[in-house]
Amino acid sequence: MAHIEIQRSREEAIDQTPTAGCTCGEHDEELPELDVQTIPHAIRHAAIFGAIESLRPGAAMIVSATHDPVPLLHQLVRRHGDAFRTRYLDEGPERWRILIRRAG
Repeated sequence: MAHIEIQRSREEAIDQTPTAGCTCGEHDEELPELDVQTIPHAIRHAAIFGAIESLRPGAAMIVSATHDPVPLLHQLVRRHGDAFRTRYLDEGPERWRILIRRAG
């Protein structure tokens, strides 16, 4: 188990944060794919937006669903304007896959 330190202030904790990225021991996939059907419906959109909004400028991910996620795409535009680009990779009938890229 990793050693956990508790800091006295937020500023002190930030000063101790490694700058080389996540230290969980895993590495980023080149293009992660999120199958939204695996996320409970009650938190699905919030989880999807958490993933999308965590993308660095220029980074992308694929959102995969069993229906055309038009409402999600409209919500993305309402929330972020043109900060993200989308492109359908597959358009059903069993699976819709959409590439979502944060503008660089």
